[in-house]
Amino acid sequence: MQRRISPVSSISGAIALPGDKSISHRYAMIAAIAEGDTRIQNYSTGADCHSTLGCVRALGIQVEGEGTEFVIHGKGLDGLHAPAGDLDAGNSGSTIRMLSGILAGQPFRSRIFGDESLSRRPMQRIMRPLAEMGARIQAREDKYPPLEIDGARLRPIDYALPVPSAQVKTCVLFGGLFAEGATSVTEPVRSRDHTEIALREFGAALTVERQKITLTGRPRLTGRELMVPSDLSSAAFFIVAALLVPGSRLAIHGVGLNPTRSALLDFLAGMGAKIRIPELESRNGELIGEIQVEHAPLRGGIIEGGLTAALIDEIPVLAVLGAATEEGLTVKDAGELRVKETDRIHTVIDNLRRLGVEAQELPDGMVIPGRQKFRAATFDSFGDHRVAMAFAVAALRADGDSIIDGAEAASVSFPEFWDTLSRCAQFR
Repeated sequence: MQRRISPVSSISGAIALPGDKSISHRYAMIAAIAEGDTRIQNYSTGADCHSTLGCVRALGIQVEGEGTEFVIHGKGLDGLHAPAGDLDAGNSGSTIRMLSGILAGQPFRSRIFGDESLSRRPMQRIMRPLAEMGARIQAREDKYPPLEIDGARLRPIDYALPVPSAQVKTCVLFGGLFAEGATSVTEPVRSRDHTEIALREFGAALTVERQKITLTGRPRLTGRELMVPSDLSSAAFFIVAALLVPGSRLAIHGVGLNPTRSALLDFLAGMGAKIRIPELESRNGELIGEIQVEHAPLRGGIIEGGLTAALIDEIPVLAVLGAATEEGLTVKDAGELRVKETDRIHTVIDNLRRLGVEAQELPDGMVIPGRQKFRAATFDSFGDHRVAMAFAVAALRADGDSIIDGAEAASVSFPEFWDTLSRCAQFR
């Protein structure tokens, strides 16, 4: 599907966004193995999170509801049933990586697969620790989905992540729920901590000391009433749009502002962005607030080391913004981008060049000089939701109408993206 995007005079008004994808996945998975009912409000509308619900249903858990509100009738740690067929994770790396930790602790065999894109994404980073815990996992070419998981009585481990990954951390902790004793995960740098917060909300005993998280196995998890905050990763596209287009003033309501996700706002503020958060509140252990943003000249910056890990999902749209800053943007230590839904280093550079932007591709990043003008172009999403949305934002400042090929990719994480963009775009 193609989308035509016209340049705009400003991005203005007030918007609300769908529920956070990361939190939605975790709530649904933990609710399935909790005792009793969990009601989740503002559940993500993205296809990825509905892949998680489909897998939960296939494991014998009743899920009621539609839209953004669901009730999951949990059956406890030992309540899942062997699925009648293969589990379909769709395009969702979150689903296959995190759910595998739960599947590894089951007394049955399961097979989980995904679409063509997911089938190219390596899984050794979850296979190694789960094997150490006692699960037997087979994969295509020993690393690619589908995964065949022979569940087992798992043993606790003390695992050091070789590279930071909230999904791998979650997988190991989910496996640790089924092990007798304490399972620990040590991170090289702190990653998003939605799993730790959610497990505590459901009743797990969990401690955090610096970068080491320790979970006591076989807890009694209890169903909860939960509200998912709006997704900061989705908000990133509108924040960047407002910063990019002169004259913009935008408010985004009810956004999750977890400190392990706030690197985006801190980085933008360091570049000179005008961003305000008038007030904060805590709900189910997660911080929530309104983000107010307006256009301002930006200096540019460097993303490297631990900051790269914290901003890995936002790099495509930050690359677009970087070309319009005074000093440009340099991204290093981002090799993980090459094994996302697409090789995001290559696809971002490809589309930046179509935009008329000078950009250098590095083995693990990119260099984008600043003070560049954007020309109208036909962009390719390459089937990647974040690439589609990032270059829709770029098109807002182009010198004419642009086309996004494969625009439907946005629905993987944000089906309402195009409608929301239309609501806050003030056309010339």
